[in-house]
Amino acid sequence: MRLIDSHCHLDFPDFDADRNEVLNSARAAGVQGFVLAAIGRKHWPRLWRVVEQHQDCYGTLGLHPYFLADHQPDDLHSLRQQLQLYRQHPRLCAIGEIGLDWQLADTDRKLQQFYFEEQLKLAQEFSLPAILHVRKAHADAIAALKRIPLARGGIIHAFNGSYEQAQEYHKLGFLLGIGGAYSWPNARKLRSLLPRLPLEWLVLETDSPDMAPAFVTSQRNSPEHLPQLCRLLASQLLNIPPEQLAHQTSTNLRRLFGWA
Repeated sequence: MRLIDSHCHLDFPDFDADRNEVLNSARAAGVQGFVLAAIGRKHWPRLWRVVEQHQDCYGTLGLHPYFLADHQPDDLHSLRQQLQLYRQHPRLCAIGEIGLDWQLADTDRKLQQFYFEEQLKLAQEFSLPAILHVRKAHADAIAALKRIPLARGGIIHAFNGSYEQAQEYHKLGFLLGIGGAYSWPNARKLRSLLPRLPLEWLVLETDSPDMAPAFVTSQRNSPEHLPQLCRLLASQLLNIPPEQLAHQTSTNLRRLFGWA
């Protein structure tokens, strides 16, 4: 079984003590690629150090809506400079993690929207896909993507919307990231939705070290858990062989990023 973790944060300090061991363990279990999603300007160098140390790690650049208080308008200028610098790098795969998060208390929605739309324009300019973080803001995110369409689409990380929203994202060229959230018994909405979604719309992710699945409660999440996530999703909800799910989701991701 061959898999790609379409969204993780292996550059986080949580992995400083054993990053190589985690990567080797995941590789031995069948994970052949790792997409590291950026969160903010001060962390970009950290992320790219990891990417350049490991041939199967791929990186993004972006400003995460959750960390709005850390961002400055000049960060958008810096982002453009970094995209210019890395545009020929074979493992720059997307702008991200960007988006809208209306679940945050006391957030400045206008400022979130500003950073989101400016980064979508950069994705247009550099012809890159975008990795989107969207919580309780799907209608606004879809509206923004219709105003600023991306030729190469992208991924909706940790998708937990409706079937109708999934259809809208598909029309806009986006894949849906599925991680450990479905494994929790109270995720009834997501568990009922997943069997309705075509496999061609999906990619698998861990969001490590966060969003641990039910079978690793109170532990750090890790790409090592992706094969088990795939097996459980395939057998418990989709009623297909895990190898089929692994192959199709990896094919979807390779097609999105233009990987051979």
